[in-house]
Amino acid sequence: MMWMWRVFTGMVATAALLHAAAVPALIKARDAQDRGTLEKLVASAKTDAEKAAKDADAQYRYALASSYLAEVALEQKDKGAAEHAAEPGIRAADAAIALKPGQAEYHRVLATLCGQVIPANVFGALTYGKRAKDAIEKAKQLDPKGSMVWVADGVGNYYLPPQLGGGPDVAMRSFRKAIELDQNNDEAWLWLGMAQRKKQANNEARKSFEKSLALNPNRAWTKEMLSRTPAT
Repeated sequence: MMWMWRVFTGMVATAALLHAAAVPALIKARDAQDRGTLEKLVASAKTDAEKAAKDADAQYRYALASSYLAEVALEQKDKGAAEHAAEPGIRAADAAIALKPGQAEYHRVLATLCGQVIPANVFGALTYGKRAKDAIEKAKQLDPKGSMVWVADGVGNYYLPPQLGGGPDVAMRSFRKAIELDQNNDEAWLWLGMAQRKKQANNEARKSFEKSLALNPNRAWTKEMLSRTPAT
């Protein structure tokens, strides 16, 4: 029995190392807005997920990669590509949750992906908006102090029309909560700036973008947003 346990723990450790290696690659490609590399990483994650249908983490990695690709597509104003990337990611996130429903991160990614479909699918905003809200509420229940959980909550509200309960004011409350939980969360500062910019609070937005860049100088989207936000 001892040797079986050692083999098992070795497999878990190897999987964890592979996952740890994959996430920085995703972040690097996302920061550089390198859709070509992201597409390759998504394809690789998809293959892994198809080979391991009962592996929750494999399904999650596919969903996560899809969310990064959708994020960059939205940054580049390609709503159709974002929807195309996000929809299979949603199915992968659903599969991960079915296998391990108690993982807050799986619910967070599902909420993010649902939010990423909305800009290209206005008619589905109600359905996807509800799914995003349900998923993020579950993530908050499981991990109420998770800074990235609150970023995802804010992003969902950022994309959700005000008439459906979203909008920049609602989003900003979540981004500020994320910052309260982790002052060094560059994503929270970036999205706070996005919401402030949407409200035409340009001076405040510039300060948020500058803070985000100080924490992550490699993020092309943050640089672009700062350059496009006039000082008033």
